[in-house]
Amino acid sequence: MAIETDTKIGVFFGSRSPEHDVSIVTAGLVIAGLKNLGYTTVPIYISKEGRWYISEELGNIDFFKDPNYEKKLGSLPTYSLSTDKMGKEMVFKEEGIFSKKEISINVAFPAMHGVYGEDGTIQGLFEMFGIPYVGCDVATSAIAMDKVLTKIFYEHYDIPTTEFISFTEEEWGEYKEDILSQIKNIGLPVFIKPARTGSSIGITNAKNKEELEMGIEVAFHYDQKVLVERAVENLADLTVCVMGNGNPEASLIQESRFNKDFFSYTDKYIEDGGAQTGRATKNIIIPAEIDEESTKRIRNMARDIFVMFECSGIARVDFLMNRETGKVYANEINTLPGTLYHHLWRESGVSTAQLLKNLTRFAKERNKKRGRITRTFQSDILKNIGDGKLSQKLDTSTD
Repeated sequence: MAIETDTKIGVFFGSRSPEHDVSIVTAGLVIAGLKNLGYTTVPIYISKEGRWYISEELGNIDFFKDPNYEKKLGSLPTYSLSTDKMGKEMVFKEEGIFSKKEISINVAFPAMHGVYGEDGTIQGLFEMFGIPYVGCDVATSAIAMDKVLTKIFYEHYDIPTTEFISFTEEEWGEYKEDILSQIKNIGLPVFIKPARTGSSIGITNAKNKEELEMGIEVAFHYDQKVLVERAVENLADLTVCVMGNGNPEASLIQESRFNKDFFSYTDKYIEDGGAQTGRATKNIIIPAEIDEESTKRIRNMARDIFVMFECSGIARVDFLMNRETGKVYANEINTLPGTLYHHLWRESGVSTAQLLKNLTRFAKERNKKRGRITRTFQSDILKNIGDGKLSQKLDTSTD
């Protein structure tokens, strides 16, 4: 596929999320890969405070390896969005009285994880500007980001998932004993998770009431809604990546092994080089060591879930399998997997270069299809306002 020279890809990363640092790692991979392919690439970094920076320096991950990188940001210009070319491009104007510099992009590649990046919020911004963007749309991103909504969808579509209960911080304060009773009926051990975080942040495993209550308090530090789900015995932790627009392709199955109770943040990004970065040599196995029938069933389930949730571009679907019984449970959906899970695609025969080409192409194809949808409607409603034809008047009383 020839690279379109007029394609200017903005890679968005960072943001106000517990997964801020993971996003920087993903962006480093994406920016380097797109540049190697010949794309014009614009690094757009959003700080932990929500300020927007655009600079070539930010495209090099070494900038962020400096412990004082946040101070270095002070010497870089900040930018704000302009609406000058909505429907065609996103234009960023340098802030400052005498600043006239403008930077524009016509394709967005979000490399952001968690809230304000993977939950439909920034996707809504791209929709408003009408430019192609990589990954799932607003509704899919919002639903998949919420572990509780995801499990409710699973139940609706008769997709097997582990037994669970969810509750808000207010409900926990008011109905604590009732909630504990319901969890007791599910049976310990259980996993406690913030409803809308990723990278295993805030997740704990509880084998008794004391650990349970402590885990719930930890989860409430990261979200106002908590999910408690039954643990799977004889566990095989399995992952499938899926990509496409309508006719998705599934990767091989990755099996993640760990010494503790679950696949932790440390396991994913630090221990043994990091499983999520593809550098681990001990705790990931590709393809997973499971039987052929289960392999086929899980890959098919992953594709079905991708279609049911109307995913686009890329997603990662996690599964839990009881090795003894062979029963499989659908777990979380990640609409922007860390580092795009390029290591799993590589083992599946798709290079990082081809992966990036595909995702850019999928974004443009979807945007082109959406461009055919009528967004306006001719109406006479405004003609009737104020000419006596409206039968009701606004009640402006303040009683």
